[in-house]
Amino acid sequence: MDDRFNEAIAKFDAMNSQDPNTIMVGEKSVPKELHDASAMTRWVEALYPDANEMVRLAARCQHLCRWESPRSSYPEGRVGYLKWRSDLKKFHAERAAEVLRSVGYDEEAIESIRMINLKKGLKSNPDVQMIEDALCMVFLETQFEGYLDKWDEEKTIGILQKTWAKMSGVGHVAALALPLSARAKALVEKALA
Repeated sequence: MDDRFNEAIAKFDAMNSQDPNTIMVGEKSVPKELHDASAMTRWVEALYPDANEMVRLAARCQHLCRWESPRSSYPEGRVGYLKWRSDLKKFHAERAAEVLRSVGYDEEAIESIRMINLKKGLKSNPDVQMIEDALCMVFLETQFEGYLDKWDEEKTIGILQKTWAKMSGVGHVAALALPLSARAKALVEKALA
């Protein structure tokens, strides 16, 4: 990794540090997207230590400045949700491209990262799969338990099944090793039965 890589990571982190939404990490309040980008990097490094530079950059900018396009700005329901998610991928890809261009990455590298951000070729593009595995691990590790009192069992099982289907075998092994609560583990078992 060269100076461009380090400069891009620093810019991504500076942008995500502006997230007004925070989460508690120990006793410290941390901007949510800054935390999640760091978690993405941690999971890519843990699952795929030989991941290339494009994957490592994509991990850090996957949800770049997400709070600027809130879910509440789209209609309720599944159609509104899907439109929001589709627009978000494009938004993240464009913001990341601006940063990457500013630090000297060429258009081929930027396009590679754009394809990862847009999740083009999930299950056929190994770089996209690595990021999807990391995204699913961040969800299962840091967010899943928080939804257990918000979602009914049927919805939770459906979400777990969809999450599982997006993951590779590498992701499955890591997910089963997470230290989940007994309640969460029981739901995972039901989802996978």
